[in-house]
Amino acid sequence: MSFWAGRRVLVTGGKGFLGQVLVAKLEERGASVVAPRHTEFDLRLREDVRRLLAQVKPRTVIHAAALVGGIGANRAHPGRFFYENALMGIQLIEESRLAGIEKLVCLGTICAYPKLTPVPFREDDLWNGYPEETNAPYGLAKKMLLVQLQAYRTEYGFKGIYLLPVNLYGPRDNFDLESSHVIPAMIRKFVEARDRGDGEVVLWGDGSPTREFLYVEDAAEAIRIAAECYESPEPMNLGSGQEIAIRDLAAMVARESGFEGKIIWDTSKPNGQPRRRLDTSRATAALGWSSRTPLLEGLRKTVAWYREHRVAKAAV
Repeated sequence: MSFWAGRRVLVTGGKGFLGQVLVAKLEERGASVVAPRHTEFDLRLREDVRRLLAQVKPRTVIHAAALVGGIGANRAHPGRFFYENALMGIQLIEESRLAGIEKLVCLGTICAYPKLTPVPFREDDLWNGYPEETNAPYGLAKKMLLVQLQAYRTEYGFKGIYLLPVNLYGPRDNFDLESSHVIPAMIRKFVEARDRGDGEVVLWGDGSPTREFLYVEDAAEAIRIAAECYESPEPMNLGSGQEIAIRDLAAMVARESGFEGKIIWDTSKPNGQPRRRLDTSRATAALGWSSRTPLLEGLRKTVAWYREHRVAKAAV
């Protein structure tokens, strides 16, 4: 509490899915948090970044803003995903250095890991190959920010840390089928199919890849602790350490959504990376942190939120 009391903090992406939860956690501890909308300050424009830092005068910057999406969005916009994510981060880090920011926390992505990284993914494996093709531009853009932070620490003594959160999920996620990730997309498809009385739902791939998921509240808590006490230039994984096949995840989400029909796998669509599971021992050792929310519990909360939100939206 004493660390955050009165501390001026800038959270980019603070109006987003993870950002809202993170901002709330920091404010609970007495921080003075500024989370501007992208319509107010465009991080792709260097003059806007400079103006933002001059206006807010933060001691700590947490860079959670990103252009993100599932496999479909990454395949449709690889150029945009590379350019905008790289540009936002590079300019924010440079201007933060020039402004004398005390500490910058940068959120990376596990899409930066090589396609065939041995499971569990260890931070030391980050440079041992090329990322999975469907999201490589996004993953590489975010990984360049790790290079920048380490280079700036060496040359300028700039204190920046780099965190690698696994796939996040939870209430207030993005449920837009054009840009959402796997869990919110499944929840929306199964809930709507049940409400319409559909007999089947079509999902991408063959269901064989595995993924790891981290509840958004747990992720925000890890970021908060890391901002306080993690000082290493080495990247750090944030995950649950639990792996589930997409086919099993689909069955779980269908059951929690009340869908009893058939799941059809469209094998003409890509699977993405074959397996994903993180080694989270560095986070446990450095932060004393581990995820607390079991997947089933988190899914139930997320499905319940989506149902309530959907009903309220329909009423409006």
